Amino acid sequence: MFVLMTSINRIPSNTIGKRIIMSEQNTEVKELDNLKGQFAALKNEIAKVIVGQDKVVEELILSIFCTGHVLLVGVPGLAKTLLVKTISEALGLNFSRIQFTPDLMPSDIIGAEILDENRNFKFIKGPVFSNVILADEINRTPPKTQAALLEAMQERSVTAAGHHHKLDKPFFVLATQNPIEQEGTYPLPEAQLDRFMFNLKVDYPSFTEEVQIVKNTTSANEQTINEVLSAGEILKIQDLIRKIPVADNVVEYAVTLVAKTRPENNLASDQVKKYLSWGAGPRASQFLVLAAKAHAAINGKYSPDIEDVKTVALPILRHRIVRNYKAEAEGMSIEKLVDSLL
Repeated sequence: MFVLMTSINRIPSNTIGKRIIMSEQNTEVKELDNLKGQFAALKNEIAKVIVGQDKVVEELILSIFCTGHVLLVGVPGLAKTLLVKTISEALGLNFSRIQFTPDLMPSDIIGAEILDENRNFKFIKGPVFSNVILADEINRTPPKTQAALLEAMQERSVTAAGHHHKLDKPFFVLATQNPIEQEGTYPLPEAQLDRFMFNLKVDYPSFTEEVQIVKNTTSANEQTINEVLSAGEILKIQDLIRKIPVADNVVEYAVTLVAKTRPENNLASDQVKKYLSWGAGPRASQFLVLAAKAHAAINGKYSPDIEDVKTVALPILRHRIVRNYKAEAEGMSIEKLVDSLL
C-alpha cells in the first residue's frame, strides 16, 4: 500500500508523489502508472460510438473509478442512453435498463417472491441485480418507486420480504433525466439526489460534431465495442483510488469549499446567504476528495492537489445546493454560485 511520511501533511500536494516511499515490490504504484493508459484506452473505445461529449465521458469514467453513481441531465436525442450502454460494453459488465414510468412498482426493480411448483416461496431477482443499471427517465416514476433504489445505491444491497440480498460488484446506477419536460414527472427527493456522485449536464454537440454524428448514424457501418476493462480490473482500480494519499491542505480545502455553500455557516459569503436556502452535506466533501484522487490518477499524478478539487467541484455540488426564490427571480444560476466559490 501507499505509505506517507507524517511530516509531509503540509507539503504542497503536487510534490507528495515524489515523497511516497516506493519499493520495487510496490505493485500499487505500478498499477497507478498504468491507470492513465487504461483510462485513455477506455475513452478511445467509447469515442467509436459517442462523438464529442469529452467532459461528460471523462466524468462518467471518474465516477465508475470512484464507485459513484451519475445523473445525466439533457434534452432528448443527445445519446445519454447510448453512452451508458456503450460504457457497459467497453467494461464488459452486465447491463440492465429500467424504463421508469408512472406505473412502475418497486417490485419491478428489486424483484418479488413467488410460489414455486412446490408451494414454496422463491425470490425472483429484478433488474437491479446487475452491474450497470440504466435508470432511464428516472423522474417519471412516483417517489415510492424512486425510493426502491435508495438502499441499492448506498448499501449495494436490497431488502425484500425481510431478506437481505447483496448486489454484485461493481455496481453503478446511471440515471437519465429530461430537464425541459416537467408534465407527468416527479422531482427526485434530496435524499436520492445526494446519493448521485455527479450531476452531469449533457449539452448539444458542436456543428462539426453533429455533422460527424449524422454521418456515423446514417451509414451502414456499425462500430463494434471491445472490452477494455473487466469487472475484476475495475474493482482493483476502485481499491487503488482509495489508497492514493492526500495532503491535509487539499482535504481542508474540499471541506471548506462545502462549508461555504451553507448559508448559516460563518464561512458563507454574502452572495451565498442571499441566494441559497440550503447547502451541501458531508457526502459532498467525501466525493470531492475521492473524485480529485481519480482525476489526479488519470492525469499521471500520485496525489491530488487543489486544482483537481476545483475541476470536479461543479458536477458534485450542482445538485446539492438549493437556490431560494431570490436567486430564481434574479437569474442567479447554480453554476454562477459555484464559480464564485471557486
